[in-house]
Amino acid sequence: MFPTSIDRSGLPLQWLYRVCVLLALAIWLLPLVAVALTSVRGAADINAGNYWGWPAQWQIAENYRAVFSNTPLTRYIVNSLLITVPVVIGAVALSCLSGFALGIYRFRLNLLVFFLFVGGNFVPFQILMVPVRDLSLRLGLYDSILGLVLFHTAFQAGFCTFFMRNFIRDLPFELIDAARIEGASEFEVFWKIVLPLVRPAIAAVSVLIFTFVWNDYFWATVLIQGDHAMPVTAGLKSLNGQWVAQWNLVSAGSIIAALPPVLVFFLMQKHFIAGLTMGATKG
Repeated sequence: MFPTSIDRSGLPLQWLYRVCVLLALAIWLLPLVAVALTSVRGAADINAGNYWGWPAQWQIAENYRAVFSNTPLTRYIVNSLLITVPVVIGAVALSCLSGFALGIYRFRLNLLVFFLFVGGNFVPFQILMVPVRDLSLRLGLYDSILGLVLFHTAFQAGFCTFFMRNFIRDLPFELIDAARIEGASEFEVFWKIVLPLVRPAIAAVSVLIFTFVWNDYFWATVLIQGDHAMPVTAGLKSLNGQWVAQWNLVSAGSIIAALPPVLVFFLMQKHFIAGLTMGATKG
């Protein structure tokens, strides 16, 4: 009924599995290695067509110093933090409340409301581009950090609600009933019973939303025009001049822009894995 695990398969199949894993890993890492090498190359090395070979001229400190001194990368990183952190807080807070309502209470339109949250995640971004842009213009939120924060919070709330609702439904309802019998209010049940139990799920969804919003490029280019509110993903394109492409600076900026999500993941790795595996076993 279930496929045989690799460690119980024959030796030829085990070797084939190892070769395929190494090949897939090499293909996945090859672009990252190329970007890392390009970030320490000199401009003459790139102009000579040495894109994949070993750098003939190492400019590690020069390139990374030039990214901060010659470009507004610091401003872009600050903008990304001002966008991503409020979105994570807002989306997770709203999803905890909506997940609690949809997971604990039984009412007639419970499933319909839940499907509305989930259905929003299947709407293609391109369809929403024009109406969202027009709405932001009418509300005076276009080309502002607040507009991007409100949009991401609203859009990510659907996925977060789906995530939190399923975790809350797996909680032992005996604890909630016992708290109600002891006289706890519904807010006390939510704050003192439910939230501590779903803390790993909150950590997991926070890491996911931080990564999604930080790496967003599409909506950053649709809703933002000026450098005053441009996040780092969309701001990297300005590191190229009109006539000259400084790929070494773009690569160095890309490496720097990728560090915060990686750092957040490693700091929250224990809670992230616990949140994803929460409820995977019974008994």
